[in-house]
Amino acid sequence: MPSHDFRGPRLFVDAPLAQDGRVELDRDQSNYLGNVLRLAAGAEVLAFNGRDGEWQAAIEGRKRPDGLVILQQTRPQDRLPDLAYVFAPLKHARLDYMVQKAIEMGAATLQPVLTRFTQASRVNTERMRANVVEAAEQCGILSIATVAEPTPLERFLSQRAAGRLLIFCDEAAEVENPIQSLQGARPAEGIDVLIGPEGGFAEEERALLLRQPKILRLALGPRIMRADTAAVAALALVQAVLGDWGGKTA
Repeated sequence: MPSHDFRGPRLFVDAPLAQDGRVELDRDQSNYLGNVLRLAAGAEVLAFNGRDGEWQAAIEGRKRPDGLVILQQTRPQDRLPDLAYVFAPLKHARLDYMVQKAIEMGAATLQPVLTRFTQASRVNTERMRANVVEAAEQCGILSIATVAEPTPLERFLSQRAAGRLLIFCDEAAEVENPIQSLQGARPAEGIDVLIGPEGGFAEEERALLLRQPKILRLALGPRIMRADTAAVAALALVQAVLGDWGGKTA
């Protein structure tokens, strides 16, 4: 397991990071450090911005934390595997959970797609981005995944690069060993993992999907899973076989 400092707080900052630099904290960050964690000037935290690696930083401020002075780098910047999680949105807390778990699994892009049976008609992408940052802060992740705006499934399919592997998790597919199926895939330009709504795909959507180039239709076992469970199962399988869990990127 990678060696990380899980004892000290980590903070995402949207500012350049370099030795001896200074970063101004916003009100929420100041409140979190000062009132929630009870940290004062001189206390140290870990800061990252998704671009410049992770840095040890000291809190500045007289009455409350209002800035950081950057001390030294603790880890260089890494990069996420070219893995997009494409999904029909869920409602409220279950969407929060799904976003957090996709980030922990190493997804680089989150792409909501709207299907005929999608349950959530509105998607709060700002809340999704906040969950991305929170998951990265808590789990020692250095890179911040991209959150794309929702788009109809048909439009997504028409615009995606033809060379990318589309892993279509289909509850109607014949149940076969998913590891063996994935081992036969040869992604050259990245991977899109697609999980549909809990009502399933409409037949015309399934037909459109099966006409896509470089598609792998995958069953996730003999039981029907809820969409947030399927997200964890599918991403774990893909990362273990084709992703960076084996020490290499996709």
